[in-house]
Amino acid sequence: MNQTAIFWPMICHALLVFCVYALISTRRKQAVKAGSAKVSQFRENQVEPPESLFARNNLANQFELPVLFHVVCLALYVTNGAGVVPLVLAWVFTLSRYAHAYVHVTSNRIRHRQPLFLTGFISVGILWLWLALHLLGLV
Repeated sequence: MNQTAIFWPMICHALLVFCVYALISTRRKQAVKAGSAKVSQFRENQVEPPESLFARNNLANQFELPVLFHVVCLALYVTNGAGVVPLVLAWVFTLSRYAHAYVHVTSNRIRHRQPLFLTGFISVGILWLWLALHLLGLV
């Protein structure tokens, strides 16, 4: 298998982050236009209007667990450990992030969001376990 395939789930996650940036920008502009926010309040970013709050929270979330995802993918690539199993896990993580983001910026229903988060969390945990086993020469 081509080791560089591990970069595609990473690229797709980066695309998600850019989309969430675009969404928060759009929602903030709509809030200003509707009069529920002022441009000046975004300077210190202490008060987020309701229209963009879920998007802002999701954007912050894209820089938490996904950091561990990107690091482990790079480590697997560097050590030639980016085989089929890590690739599948990387895609599971990325797809779970898309689904999680969708729920987060729309209904924000915890009972729908939590299983999606756990799917990504578990897949990243297994990726780190796989890296450890790979470094030990066990996989």
